[in-house]
Amino acid sequence: MRRVLVVDDEPHIRAVLRGYLEADGFAVCEAADGEEAVRRVRRDAPDLVLLDVMLPGIDGIEALRQVRTFSGIYVIVVTARTEEVGKLVGLGVGADDYVTKPFNPREVAARVKAVLRRDRAVRQAGAAVLRFDGLTVDPGTREVTAGGTPVGLSALEFDLLAALAEAPGRVFSRRQLLERVWGYDFFGDERVVDVHIRSLRARLGDDAANPRLIAAVRGVGDKFTGRPV
Repeated sequence: MRRVLVVDDEPHIRAVLRGYLEADGFAVCEAADGEEAVRRVRRDAPDLVLLDVMLPGIDGIEALRQVRTFSGIYVIVVTARTEEVGKLVGLGVGADDYVTKPFNPREVAARVKAVLRRDRAVRQAGAAVLRFDGLTVDPGTREVTAGGTPVGLSALEFDLLAALAEAPGRVFSRRQLLERVWGYDFFGDERVVDVHIRSLRARLGDDAANPRLIAAVRGVGDKFTGRPV
């Protein structure tokens, strides 16, 4: 049973989300503030976090920053203002999707299922290791090494890298990457692709101005340019 951590300081919102998620077969745990959320992620290792931005103590953004120092868990950020989504995307805080309040609980449950469908670890358990000059991507173990050094990636960053590396030289548009990595029923802002591409480049030590691994094709999209070995 997949486990979802619902983080919100309003008990009735947690109760509503718990009801819909449990009806869809998820196990649900809860946290009422940012500090508790970080502790629950460490202790319970849920599969996904629904994380409200406005929380007492440390807010949801800071909680997510702290979580990202030790976990690549999937995170859906919940915000009360639509205009905040663009700001959050620009911050590149490592969220996998965004939901704005007021929300339809059924839609939130659908997004949770869509995000968790990205987890391709089981399906790719027997997939071949992808080897390039200075980079190795192992779909089975979901491990990446660059120059022989392990690279820590979030779950979504790994999925994005694997999608690109499986088709070297192919140019993917934002929409194609959303369909391939996020899922066909992705509801969020397409700019999340740009944010995660930038984050992925930074983690791999790839220079956007002189890329060795991931290159932007102006007006079209992005492609993997690593040289197979």
